[in-house]
Amino acid sequence: MSASEQPTGLVTGAKQRTPHRRANLDAQRSEHVTARFAPHEKHDIQSAAKAEHVTMARYIADATMARVRGEITVAAPRTVYDDAVDELATQRAQIARIGNNVNQIARRLNSGGDPHPVDAAILQRAERLLATAHDTVRAIDDAAFRAAGQKAGSLS
Repeated sequence: MSASEQPTGLVTGAKQRTPHRRANLDAQRSEHVTARFAPHEKHDIQSAAKAEHVTMARYIADATMARVRGEITVAAPRTVYDDAVDELATQRAQIARIGNNVNQIARRLNSGGDPHPVDAAILQRAERLLATAHDTVRAIDDAAFRAAGQKAGSLS
């Protein structure tokens, strides 16, 4: 830069940062509250605060006040309905695996492979098994939807 050139104050490629100061409140935050976090939770809070260019205390205070004002929500407590839905989902996955096994047997037989005697016996009952599996999955889905609906009704 020559002596006649004046710096413009703008640096090309510089990252614009938002101010670190918060807007004036009616009163400064002077009250202290102690909270305990697991190490991984503290790390997550520190990372989030750093990303927002604020202190951890400000981040926690702002998040808490947003919750108090109803601007954000927290996860609802776990209920027996959640446990029921999880169990139903597990059962549904097990039935899906049975269906996959039957499909693998059918694929092998339809590809011209020699049927294994056990495979042929299973395929003779496959239509009934798949119909039962279909009905069971439908019943599991209905039960899961009812449980979710009852949970939603109990939270109201």
